[in-house]
Amino acid sequence: MTAAAAADTSAKDTLVRYLDLARDAALWKLDGLAEYDLRRPLTPTGTNLLGVLKHLAIVEAGYFGLAFERPFPEALPGYADDDPVNADMYAAADESAADIRALWERVRAHSDATIAALDLDAQGHVPWWPAERNPVTLHTILVHEIAEWQRHLGQFDILRETLDGSVGYRPNAANLPSSDDIDWAAYVAMLQEIAETRR
Repeated sequence: MTAAAAADTSAKDTLVRYLDLARDAALWKLDGLAEYDLRRPLTPTGTNLLGVLKHLAIVEAGYFGLAFERPFPEALPGYADDDPVNADMYAAADESAADIRALWERVRAHSDATIAALDLDAQGHVPWWPAERNPVTLHTILVHEIAEWQRHLGQFDILRETLDGSVGYRPNAANLPSSDDIDWAAYVAMLQEIAETRR
């Protein structure tokens, strides 16, 4: 293997590792919740955990599929002109949590096959991006998808904490002070008091 090929492999491995960390953390945020809590809207715009996962699956299928002429083999909501508005942001009445997770696993396998098959400098075309942003490379799309997952992972974090108080960066890594080190109720009260001074 040449030095350039080794560097490309190392860079790709790093990008895939960060993508997988975000993917796995998002799935973990859904663990242990009832179907009702997974799908119920928790914001004024209807954001819900299962819908965010469905959205991420559909978006990823486009970026690692259509953009590199490796289309995902199933029809997905959100791409047809007559699809309901925001069809990618909620589990429909006939879709279970298991259905959405299974869709995600199929999309992930398809995406991973694209990533494995292509070099970082492989070119593609994102049909919904303007001409000045095309063509793209696999490297660009990996970075874009890491950003996409991380952005939505913040939603997963807040929605899950709202539902049952569960927090954490990943299993066994809360990335927060422990309850032994901080009185959370007092901490929140202090923040509220500070905020009140700015009314």
